[in-house]
Amino acid sequence: MKLKIQKIGNSLGASIPQEILEKMNVGEGDSLYVTQTPDGIYLTPYDPEFKTVMETAKNITNRYRNAMKELAK
Repeated sequence: MKLKIQKIGNSLGASIPQEILEKMNVGEGDSLYVTQTPDGIYLTPYDPEFKTVMETAKNITNRYRNAMKELAK
């Protein structure tokens, strides 16, 4: 799919077709995250930092499993 860059106020932007927004499950007011990859640009509604934070939390809970069990009591 080809998108055209156009002037929007003092900025440049591209309109995303409704069918793409529906597939991404996003709408007006939602945030999209842009990540640069070796293959180009990746646009997603999911925060890429969230995965890193959750992996870190999992490592901590695994490392301190016994302490977590005691805290849960």
